[in-house]
Amino acid sequence: MKKTALVTGASRGIGLAIARQLGRDGCRVMLCATGTEEKNRQTLDNLRAEEIECAYVQGDISRSEDRIRIVEKTVETFGRIDILVNNAGVAPLQRADLLDMTEESFDRVIGINTRGNMFLTQAVAKQMLKQDIIDEHGLRGFIVNVSSCSAVVSSVSRGEYCVSKAGVSMLTTLYADRLAGEGILVNEVRPGVIATDMTQTVQAKYDRLIEEGVFPIARWGQPEDVADAVSALCSGKLRYTTGNYIDVDGGFHIRRL
Repeated sequence: MKKTALVTGASRGIGLAIARQLGRDGCRVMLCATGTEEKNRQTLDNLRAEEIECAYVQGDISRSEDRIRIVEKTVETFGRIDILVNNAGVAPLQRADLLDMTEESFDRVIGINTRGNMFLTQAVAKQMLKQDIIDEHGLRGFIVNVSSCSAVVSSVSRGEYCVSKAGVSMLTTLYADRLAGEGILVNEVRPGVIATDMTQTVQAKYDRLIEEGVFPIARWGQPEDVADAVSALCSGKLRYTTGNYIDVDGGFHIRRL
């Protein structure tokens, strides 16, 4: 059976790489982002040129009505949801010292990165529970959260982002616990320094850190590196693994003397 994957934040960067890889894996893919479908027409055409079956839904996961519409349109288009990749996320509009962080910035980042994740996962999990199992091992679905090394690494100039991603890690644990008995596996990918729009503004900083050897694998991560990890978690080959995470960070998590 051909699986259907819903990928949020899928118009560019990591999300687009994930959507493309899952499509290459044989999934039907619903791309979700905040821009209009017309704005993303070329992206869809490019995927279809690779014979990837895909569709697009516009939505802001921080809004309840949008989350409902995202799920409804995916089911209406493809009949089911077998994979959810919670990739959508934002950084603070302005980096500020922890003592200067505003409540408005905190609420915005948490609202998208954590609350949006929490309740979209809830809605998709309920949909998955209505569906038949998808393989002979009793699996019903896969959920992958794209968090960040910032879930466990302090950055005092963007504390709201760190808190939001730590929350995503706990959501991974909670949903993995709740849904394991239902045949739904929930895991997490923690990217490190990945070459995307979000990291362009601090490119010089990370270029220097890479040169100084902070990352054992001394290069920038690419969106495709994250996509490959998501692909593995959704392949069904790790069916005895849930509530776990994969660091995609060039070994940055390794403690060294």
